[in-house]
Amino acid sequence: MARYTGPLCRLCRAEQKKLFLKGDRCKSDKCPINKKRAIPGKDPKARTGKRSDYGVQLREKQRIKRMYGMLEKQFRLFFERALRMPGVTGENLIGLLERRLDNVVFRMHLAANRNQARQIVGHGHILVNGKPVNIPSYLVKPGDVVEVKESSKKLNVIKDSLKEVSKSGSYSWISIDVDALKGTFVSIPHRADVTDLADIKEQLVVELYSK
Repeated sequence: MARYTGPLCRLCRAEQKKLFLKGDRCKSDKCPINKKRAIPGKDPKARTGKRSDYGVQLREKQRIKRMYGMLEKQFRLFFERALRMPGVTGENLIGLLERRLDNVVFRMHLAANRNQARQIVGHGHILVNGKPVNIPSYLVKPGDVVEVKESSKKLNVIKDSLKEVSKSGSYSWISIDVDALKGTFVSIPHRADVTDLADIKEQLVVELYSK
């Protein structure tokens, strides 16, 4: 399957906003956004002027898509699914993205970032309700138990990531048992609960795809 293999910091520079793609580095002074690095490309000044409505909508879609580490085709499928669901389409979309297994593993602090979470899931280190699942886009349901399989509990990458629980705490829609390396997806989060996406305007994505 196709995937982005270039430098992750370049994506943040392109959006001129932090996408938190590299864990602790994004919170440190080494982040290129903190250093006010220029937009990547041959003529960055040409892309800093006033954007059209379409340009604003496109950038917001790209930003959300890159934060969750998805390519266009898969992201569009998630949007179409959200569109068919009852309720507000934008909120449905965020709810679906938060239900992705790689995102749940990241939210449980079993990985430093979503890219690392996809690798952990893809390499077969995660169980859902006691059964191995190696599909990062697998949608977790309320009540599902997500855990690290027994033979993978000694992985340093997981142990190091769990230290973030004491720093950042847990999320209200996921209960975590740090000692057992497992957690329960309690409920689909309300839009207001996802505070790290507070400045995201998912309605712009709805407007873009509705044209």
